[in-house]
Amino acid sequence: MLARLAWIDRLLGEVLKPVVFVGMAALIAVITLQIVSRVFFTSVSWTEEVARFLLIWITFLGATLAYQQGRHIAVTLMRDNLPPAFKRIVTGAALLVTIAFLVALAWVGWRYTMLQSFQKSPSLRLPMNYVYVVMPITAALIALLSSIDLIRLLAGRGVREPHSEIEAEIEPQVPAKDHLA
Repeated sequence: MLARLAWIDRLLGEVLKPVVFVGMAALIAVITLQIVSRVFFTSVSWTEEVARFLLIWITFLGATLAYQQGRHIAVTLMRDNLPPAFKRIVTGAALLVTIAFLVALAWVGWRYTMLQSFQKSPSLRLPMNYVYVVMPITAALIALLSSIDLIRLLAGRGVREPHSEIEAEIEPQVPAKDHLA
């Protein structure tokens, strides 16, 4: 079961990476079109709206990807100095609170999305629920990732640790023990 959950975790990251990349590339293209059209021609009316919607989606999907990679800010000083048993309890409690918050966010986000389903965007006439639906989707995805962490913790395995750029840069430079003699 843990192997299947790890596979789901990795799959989510592998799907989100290109989606966020394409979203960023599209955002750059739309903003470039907006600037060029304003300077040389008549402004293209829909570019500001598309840029705003892309930014909303990229923000939420990027936050999900950052969580999957352990890149969100975490203050772990107190937790890390606890004895292992208490550390597991505190980590489990934090995961339960996180899951509860994200499930509530998904529920409220879904209700808000349905409330706004009649509203259309001014320029594109796009139903606004297409814009708002990213909130409950990503809240549910992060809740899933947190649930995977909780299951791993209950199974006695480690959970997703905060990523450190410093550690990532230093780690490859540490010589192997075989070469120290």
